[in-house]
Amino acid sequence: MNSSNSCIATETTAVVMGGSIAGMLTAQVLTKHFDRVIVVERDQLKEAAEQAKQRPGVPQYLHVHALLMRGQQIIEQLFPGIIAELAASDAPAIDWTADCLWLSIRGWVSRFRSQIITRTCSRNLLELTIRKRLIANDRLEWRSATQVTSLLNNQASVTGVRIRTANEPEVEIFADLVVDATGRNSRTPDWLQAMGYEPPQETVVNAFLGYASRWYQVPADLQTDWNCVNITAQPPGTRGGVIYQVEGNRLIITLAGVGRDYPPTDEAGFLEFARSLRSPIIYETIKKLQPLSPIYAYRRTENCLHHYEKLSRFPENFLVVGDAVCSFNPVYGQGMTTAALGAITLDECLSKQGNSIGLSRKFQKQFNKVVNLPWTIATGEDFRWSTTEGGETSLINKLMQKYLEQVLMLQSQSPEVHQLFLEIMHMQKPPTAFFHPRILMQVLKQVFTSQGQGEKLSNAESLSTSLPAVVE
Repeated sequence: MNSSNSCIATETTAVVMGGSIAGMLTAQVLTKHFDRVIVVERDQLKEAAEQAKQRPGVPQYLHVHALLMRGQQIIEQLFPGIIAELAASDAPAIDWTADCLWLSIRGWVSRFRSQIITRTCSRNLLELTIRKRLIANDRLEWRSATQVTSLLNNQASVTGVRIRTANEPEVEIFADLVVDATGRNSRTPDWLQAMGYEPPQETVVNAFLGYASRWYQVPADLQTDWNCVNITAQPPGTRGGVIYQVEGNRLIITLAGVGRDYPPTDEAGFLEFARSLRSPIIYETIKKLQPLSPIYAYRRTENCLHHYEKLSRFPENFLVVGDAVCSFNPVYGQGMTTAALGAITLDECLSKQGNSIGLSRKFQKQFNKVVNLPWTIATGEDFRWSTTEGGETSLINKLMQKYLEQVLMLQSQSPEVHQLFLEIMHMQKPPTAFFHPRILMQVLKQVFTSQGQGEKLSNAESLSTSLPAVVE
């Protein structure tokens, strides 16, 4: 951290391993607290937007990436004016209650205007826009196509990293702080063991969800009153899908299946999977569009939490962030926003910390509190399917799931419930908001009415209404 009250100024250095969203947001925060920040990124990154190019370090790179409203607010806080830059790059604005057709487990939800508005774009555009801002920061150094081969340490603390670029000899970089933002493939558990530390315990919850995505050009004559379509799976049904509009007048269409009901990647199979969904709207839309890409598949969707916060010993001057700590089923779109929350949590820890002693363990405990909310949402949703494996569900959690199922049943009937659901999904409010007396009364009324009538809702009944219009 920046030195003060010293006769000889000593330059402080931080190293961030990983240049994706978590790494870049972390690096931006560190430029406030360190004289020199070095980002080490394994992939060779381009400085121009490229359509449909795979990025090895982010295997879900070419699929839908939703930046939730809380994440958008934090990124704007870290990089003032960046949302206007996305708008200038043709990223469309979406009002998630008015511009999204949403088929809930009970039927189509009402559409109405709200303030839950974000810019939708490709992962490529978002990364490129952030990276340009970082590269313009004179405190930051970018090492692309470079890999960290090991940590430098003196057992009690991490003192730097050893790196290799292409076929060049390995180089040592000494640092006052090292941050692991390398994602699901983090090598930190192995490195800790090599240093004589216990690796973290791991909790895995796997719904065996897989998805397949394809990019399409929007024809000039396609007339819609939506920017997004979300067809949710209705348990015990396993299939869902989404249409997501991004820059360049393009759509990404993603089909998903739970319990190893994976969507095919061949033309006929992909189309047939779309036709099997609870609504024909995605199937009918696909038939009108010109594909821009092959069909990409992704199946590594298990939720995985590394319990660094529980370790009794942890090296000083070393932090683990983002997916390297907690990776979620990507279908819920929480990863980038959780990374953003981690960045501002780090900023708060560094601002309050007078020195680096104890910073590592303090941050890991604080970051664990950050991931608790998205972890609860993601695993709670995944546990709705009997085929989900891993983790433990307590009696209290089971009762919570039953209650939330009733809340979701109200989503198509109550605009208030739908807006609250989206506010919680976008991390604007905690899940405890579902227990507000007004919501609780609606749930109780629904339960008593259903029991009295012996109501059994079929898929056909839930889809009997037409697509909802926007209410001004």
